[in-house]
Amino acid sequence: MVSTSDPSTISSGTSSLYLAKQVAEIDQYAITQLGIPGVVLMKRAGRYSFECLLTEWPETQSVHIVCGSGNNAGDGYVIAALAKQHNIEATIWSLKSQESLPDILSAVALAAYRYAQQECVECREFDMLEWTTAIAASQSPVIVDALLGIGAKGQLRDTYVTAIEAINASDCPVLAVDIPSGVNPNTGTVDSVAVRADVTVSFVGQKQGLYTGLGRVYSGERYFYNLGIPLESYERVKPETQMINYREWLSFLPERSMDAHKGHCGHVLIVGGDKGISYGYGGAPIMAAQMALRTGAGLVSLATRPEFVAAALMRQPEIMVTGIDNGQALLPMLERVSGIVIGPGLGRSSWSEQLFYHCISSQFPLVIDADALHLLAHKKFGQLPGVEKRHRQWILTPHPGEAAVLLECSVDEVQANRFHAAVQIQQQYGGVVVLKGAGTVVVTSTGEQWLCNAGNPGMASGGMGDVLSGLLGSLLVQGMTVNAAALLGVSLHALAADRWVEENGQRGLLATDLIPYVQLMIDGKVNG
Repeated sequence: MVSTSDPSTISSGTSSLYLAKQVAEIDQYAITQLGIPGVVLMKRAGRYSFECLLTEWPETQSVHIVCGSGNNAGDGYVIAALAKQHNIEATIWSLKSQESLPDILSAVALAAYRYAQQECVECREFDMLEWTTAIAASQSPVIVDALLGIGAKGQLRDTYVTAIEAINASDCPVLAVDIPSGVNPNTGTVDSVAVRADVTVSFVGQKQGLYTGLGRVYSGERYFYNLGIPLESYERVKPETQMINYREWLSFLPERSMDAHKGHCGHVLIVGGDKGISYGYGGAPIMAAQMALRTGAGLVSLATRPEFVAAALMRQPEIMVTGIDNGQALLPMLERVSGIVIGPGLGRSSWSEQLFYHCISSQFPLVIDADALHLLAHKKFGQLPGVEKRHRQWILTPHPGEAAVLLECSVDEVQANRFHAAVQIQQQYGGVVVLKGAGTVVVTSTGEQWLCNAGNPGMASGGMGDVLSGLLGSLLVQGMTVNAAALLGVSLHALAADRWVEENGQRGLLATDLIPYVQLMIDGKVNG
């Protein structure tokens, strides 16, 4: 097996995420200003990709490299040459004829192509029938996607669509070079079709589109290598987004003094739990209250419909629960708390609107979730006394559907650029925005973009947002700022889900299953 001792080679990546144009800028500076030949960087990229291929599939006996006509193809040529050197059958499948390659390849890609030729790598023009026959006859084949890099623009041509569909239909393991072809490196969206990679090997800078939306799904396991480019190239470019490191933000949680009592540790009020003729939402605020208690809030009060008081006390007697029938009954409770979570099971009735009005008019930090986000979008909250100043101290936690309501657009428009959608919400409503989903995006009150790289499909179950809101409220009343609370809370929530799934599998994960894992991580007893 080929190994690498380069200390900058890592499997999970660094904390900085870039746009495609920023990666290109870093790359070009290294070539033009620092004097690193482009062909050297290409060979490093190809070699590292080949090392990752052998790490993932050490028993492979054949490699099929599907190449376009850009520098991404050059990386593929290097992989093919190295495979041949290691006695692995290698075949290049080019979407362009061999005769045309010398005229259309860049100088560095052409040099890589000559390298593959020197190793006697077979190069064939892509043909569906020949491809299907070759794949079926291969022993333990691995496919390398070297079709399109981050510079690809516009709609995919039919030949590329055909090749991508053939790759996906092959049922072979797939390694994508730099980015799965068809995935937008900036947004993670897929316009028509994209390669579904098992492994994606990225270079120079990590592309933010690989970590959210469909980009997260299509990229599989991600490897990253900066190609040995000096720090000087990176210092000139500010990353578009940062990945959240929960350990860093855990240090912002105030420590408890030896003489601490419950009054020192904050009092959070959970507001929600409406009922109707044929439905009831009483469980949502109870789960939020449980999470708040278990993660360190000194006191937790719950304002809900009277019908749900008994259920709350039986589930968690430490909750100070009050049944209320109207907004006026909430006012005495607001006098005693230091932070509010409104939304879990809130509903959209007259009762809901009254509670929302009083909470949003208060002076305390707020977590606004679920139905409260719908009320926020449709009510003239900006005219309420003090709200213009107050809204800098709230955390909004929409999923894509709620984000669409806040922005008065479609869910598809939100998902088309999750980063942009989160920024738009923050600019319109203030505070901190947590856009939930695969690769949760957080935009702070100062407009900084963060991304949570934890979480899994097992979290697709009811109540996950409710326990997150309870966690965020707990962190707020314990003295964290809205920015720090959001970044720590989002990461703890997702990491707890990952820990549970590692031990139990994805199916059957419940929202309340996260509570003991979050409790241990927040107390420093286990690592995420």
